[in-house]
Amino acid sequence: MTSATLGLGFARAWPARVGVFTNLGHDHLRTHGTAEHYLASKAQLFVALPPGGAAVLNAGDPSSALIAEILPAKVRALWFAGPGAAEDRAVDLRVRALTPSWDALHVELEASEALGPVPSSLRLRAIAPFQASNAAAALLACLALGVPGPLAAAAIERCPAPPGRFEPVAVAGVAGPRVVVDYAHTPEALGAALLGARALTHGKLIVVLGAGGGGDRSKRPALGEAASVADEVWLTSDNPRDEDPAVIAAELASGLAAGVVHTIELDRDRAIANAIARASLRDLVLIAGKGHEREQEVAGQRRPFSDRASARAALQALSAPSASPTPAAPTRPS
Repeated sequence: MTSATLGLGFARAWPARVGVFTNLGHDHLRTHGTAEHYLASKAQLFVALPPGGAAVLNAGDPSSALIAEILPAKVRALWFAGPGAAEDRAVDLRVRALTPSWDALHVELEASEALGPVPSSLRLRAIAPFQASNAAAALLACLALGVPGPLAAAAIERCPAPPGRFEPVAVAGVAGPRVVVDYAHTPEALGAALLGARALTHGKLIVVLGAGGGGDRSKRPALGEAASVADEVWLTSDNPRDEDPAVIAAELASGLAAGVVHTIELDRDRAIANAIARASLRDLVLIAGKGHEREQEVAGQRRPFSDRASARAALQALSAPSASPTPAAPTRPS
């Protein structure tokens, strides 16, 4: 269920046996108005849990403590934590360490004896480091439902990576930079995606991003701030809807740290093409914001657009002898 449907009380009509709380990010304020209403809407999933149910909670997110306070009687809380999080408290399942690679994400686990047999490691097909905490939450949810630990772990290891979530894009036979498409459109998600990308590159980290129009303008400077950890930033359009893309890009730029090399190119396809064409073989280009989406909303109209298709076309162009990037107007620190 979405947070909007939870806010309407749908969890009471279709109560779940297990609810999972991963985090509360800067998102959906166009729907909820305030972060407090957003959290209260998510909380409805847990208020409606039946006796004997379980709440799987992220010990690394402060909002989890509020969720724990409103759990009904006879609903147990199971806690997980990512690497380095909530080290001052006991949790049921902890990610002790992780090793990312382009083939798999290796995750080392530490489980409470009360959970029964749980494998000490996982090999995930989803390679982004932030997926380690998601896997821990999924494993705890399976255990709460009575699935044996080894069986649950094996099933999680077989799960394919979600489309558009830190999804590598490549073209067979074409040498180019590493390219990753990710749905990250909140400051928290973008920060996590960039942290994962940094762990996988030996060259420059380049990010292409925009922000949606017609919604919460307050997160745009925060997105720019999160993007500042990259070595190079391309600001472009996302789904501008009825807003001026140039205004959105300027609000993103206002959050960039001083000295960050950035370029504003409002044509998203051209921004992706230029970022990839100018990157070296050692670099990584992260294209953030739209992920799996296949449309772009511009001036009230929906038109076909795919970050993955745009990235493949840009990589394919690298093999053409006459390929050259389209000029753009870079903004560099003075």
